[in-house]
Amino acid sequence: MNDYAVEVVNLTKTFDDFMAVDHINFTIRRGQIFGFLGPNGAGKTTTIRMLLGLITPTAGRATVLGFDIIHQVGEIQQRIGYMSQRFSLYDDLTVAENLNFFGGTYGVRRKRLQERKAYVLAMAGLHGHENELAGNLSGGWRQRLALGCAILHEPEMIFLDEPTAGVDPISRREFWDLLYTLSDEGRTIFVTTHYMDEAEHCHRLAFIQRGCLVALGSPEEIKLEKMHGQVMEIDCAAPEVAMGVLRKTGLFDEVSLYGALIHVVAEGAEAHRPQVKAALQEVGVEIRSMESIAPSLEDVFIAAVKRES
Repeated sequence: MNDYAVEVVNLTKTFDDFMAVDHINFTIRRGQIFGFLGPNGAGKTTTIRMLLGLITPTAGRATVLGFDIIHQVGEIQQRIGYMSQRFSLYDDLTVAENLNFFGGTYGVRRKRLQERKAYVLAMAGLHGHENELAGNLSGGWRQRLALGCAILHEPEMIFLDEPTAGVDPISRREFWDLLYTLSDEGRTIFVTTHYMDEAEHCHRLAFIQRGCLVALGSPEEIKLEKMHGQVMEIDCAAPEVAMGVLRKTGLFDEVSLYGALIHVVAEGAEAHRPQVKAALQEVGVEIRSMESIAPSLEDVFIAAVKRES
């Protein structure tokens, strides 16, 4: 058996004069959790739709579980599960009816369907809620039910498109525990997310921007390869004013806001402490703390995108 669940070679998609996906290349090993990150319009959904056989590439080639995405779409769709951002549930059907519907769609019937339904109800914590409408469930329960529907047929690979959008932090963490369990069982998971803290939990990542891959590797590999410079975190009053002042100094390659904190990036950023302190004192901005920190994936993503733009 091939070690790779996905192999993508120069995959390209254009819509008229618009280049949605531009000659991208990557592989995903079986059993990996592969994170696909990028802003809206970057090419994430177009890439997924090509890998699922829903749209035809303009150029390049790819295989999913060893099957060609153009000529063997049926074989791929029998072996994968898909969970969209909207959770792919029917709100006017009960929990049990949703499971029965998706089980029938995937060809899971009779005794096997009953076994798989029991598994999903236990996984999702929905025992006793079988007759409740899916539309009445909380976000976390809906999320786990949708994942359960996507894996009723025990697919080898699962595609998840923004699966935790709009879900509370506790449910997000519990959901990722489920993904790790599935990965440990040998399932390959392809997940898109906007949450950089979630990206840290992936075995491997790809950053896509304007249809091009700007970074590829494990979270640690990407940080080592793409983060050129030191990150300093500044906690101060009036951060919006402070950002304008710090940008005007010309000392830093990047000045970004992270909640109420400012991250500045430069080679030897630590050496610029005196200038930062003097510049902010001059405009009356109080500095609460200023310290060097390890780069986050968000720092790396911003740096990588800036270099490619």
